[in-house]
Amino acid sequence: MKRVIIFIFLLILTKEGFSQKFGYIDTEYIMSKMPEYTEANKLMNEYSDQWIKDIQDKYADIENLKNDFRNEEILLTAEMKKERLKTISDKETQVKNLNNEIFGMNGQLFQKKKEILKPVMEAIYGASEKVARQKKLMFIFDKASDLSMIYTDPRHDYTDYILEELGILTKK
Repeated sequence: MKRVIIFIFLLILTKEGFSQKFGYIDTEYIMSKMPEYTEANKLMNEYSDQWIKDIQDKYADIENLKNDFRNEEILLTAEMKKERLKTISDKETQVKNLNNEIFGMNGQLFQKKKEILKPVMEAIYGASEKVARQKKLMFIFDKASDLSMIYTDPRHDYTDYILEELGILTKK
């Protein structure tokens, strides 16, 4: 009898020890409700628009050089043609490199976005950690990330708790 009670006690203890609670959130939805994200997004668009304008201006300059070359081509010596074509080619290479530096992987736009969104993401992570501790969750997944979620049970959606923790959504 004593063994049976100990066995049942250990079985209950083991079951409790290995059960893990999890939940998920939708960071895209959360960010869309955050005024800080709206401001950060506006700032990012301003940076992006300025960089696009700068690059377009440089391409327009190159186009002007090409037009000038075409108009003066019959008057130029072979060496002058070669020099002008090299100048145009160098400028095209510079603009392509600049475009890649700004908009490429790990470019300035990516770095700026990371810098501007850092406070927003830290707020979401902090609120997620707090909710996870309050609700005794072992894992919180992000529905908006690359992680594929084929089906999600709304009972495990903690998005509203995060919004509440951030002070964006009040309790119902």
